Amino acid sequence: MKPRRDPARFGRDFFLQDTVQAARALLGAHIVREWAGRRLVCAITETEAYIGRIDKACHAYGYKRTPRTQTLYAPPGTAYVYLIYGMYHCLNFVTEPENEPAAVLIRGAVPVEGAEEMAWARFGKSVSDLSRYQKKNFLNGPGKLCQALHITRQDNGTDMTQNGGLYVCPGKISGEIQTGPRIGIDYAEEAVDFPWRFWVEPNQVTCV
Repeated sequence: MKPRRDPARFGRDFFLQDTVQAARALLGAHIVREWAGRRLVCAITETEAYIGRIDKACHAYGYKRTPRTQTLYAPPGTAYVYLIYGMYHCLNFVTEPENEPAAVLIRGAVPVEGAEEMAWARFGKSVSDLSRYQKKNFLNGPGKLCQALHITRQDNGTDMTQNGGLYVCPGKISGEIQTGPRIGIDYAEEAVDFPWRFWVEPNQVTCV
């Protein structure tokens, strides 16, 4: 099936904004994944901002360029997908002007459409057969999210603002956004304390 273009998808201008602002603005937004004739949609509940020019936690800190980080220099709205621990993929959205390495890591989400396919991808079973623990930990981590949406390194460099099978659309949240330090960056010296992690509870997301 040919991937359909959603007229509400975020364009280049959305991702061109300041990375910290983008990380907040992405809460509640919908990631749409067209995969193998299926449409998978989830609403973002947790993000982290990474800014290469000042952030020792960013892969491109100090404008470091490697084959891995080259995607961070791409136009805003590009998907940056990397592998951690040799087994988990992480989805990021490149932000700010081209050649200014910065991105938002998508840490968590809740299913909106296609939950059955996501459950099979995550656990090899139907949603109705998931345990309470599995339901609670369905998409609450970057690796879990990528597994559920069938996102791999093959998606690295995808321009999400153009016609294609991976893009982002507006959504809604209610209540206050929570803020705190990012997770798993103990090596990043002063950047450890940057309050660049943002999240809302699953019940604060409105499925539009």
